[in-house]
Amino acid sequence: MAKQSVALLGLGTMGAGMAANLLKAGFPLAVYNRSRAKAEVFAAQGARVAETPADAVRGASVILSMLADDAASRAVWLGTDGASGALAAAQKGAVLVESSTVSPAWIAELAAAAQARGLDFLDAPVTGSRAQAAAGQLTFLVGGPAEALAVATPVLEAMSKEILALGPVGSGAKLKLVNNFLCGVQIASLAEGIAWLERSGLDVDRALTFLKSGAPGSPLLANLSARMTSRDYAVNFHLKLMSKDLQYAGEAAAENGVELTTAANARRLFERAVALGFGDQDMSAVVEPLRIAAKE
Repeated sequence: MAKQSVALLGLGTMGAGMAANLLKAGFPLAVYNRSRAKAEVFAAQGARVAETPADAVRGASVILSMLADDAASRAVWLGTDGASGALAAAQKGAVLVESSTVSPAWIAELAAAAQARGLDFLDAPVTGSRAQAAAGQLTFLVGGPAEALAVATPVLEAMSKEILALGPVGSGAKLKLVNNFLCGVQIASLAEGIAWLERSGLDVDRALTFLKSGAPGSPLLANLSARMTSRDYAVNFHLKLMSKDLQYAGEAAAENGVELTTAANARRLFERAVALGFGDQDMSAVVEPLRIAAKE
């Protein structure tokens, strides 16, 4: 049975790994990225490099996007003139899959636009970072109709270890923001804890060994504490994107009558890091504003 034709819009930290795994699995793939150089890497592996989102989705039965935020997603799906985006060019019967971490409000708008064109739509953000994307070990958090998910499942399986069907459209976006809210708050508190340890006179390595094996311990704490102490900020997850995710989480929770005070405090620390030039580094660099403040 022939593989489905796939279009992938966005080849950043996560999209690059996704594209590689789709090609490895033998899917005919068209790719689009705002910076064409990132797309050209995949031409040698058999992907068709498209000039525009509309060109990328030509003939595709499953269309995925992996972009930075609401604005980038809107530009790719709807275009800048209302007709040049991927949505207008998608063929009848195509399944649209938004895998970016975006706001539930934008997901609702995009789903309505897809429905108006008679197209099936899934919101399917992922958990995992660069390493999981490269290894095909992402988890997809999916909202949308079961029939559309059945069509997209072979494509998603090529990039994932797990696919969680959560309910109606928007369910994936909501759970992803809860996930990233909890991660962002823990990362901010870890940064403050490490800055405190470094100034306390304690043996930092011994203290972290204890903390990682005790009640505060988690895979996130173990991974990021090592990065913070070694100052290894090669990007697994951009710091500026965590700041964005905390903003979206606060807004989405407020719509349900919940005030995320801890998210607001964590976001302030991430914003300080962005203002100091760490936005394009790994999110573990959020500890640096605290170190800078300690020297002042």
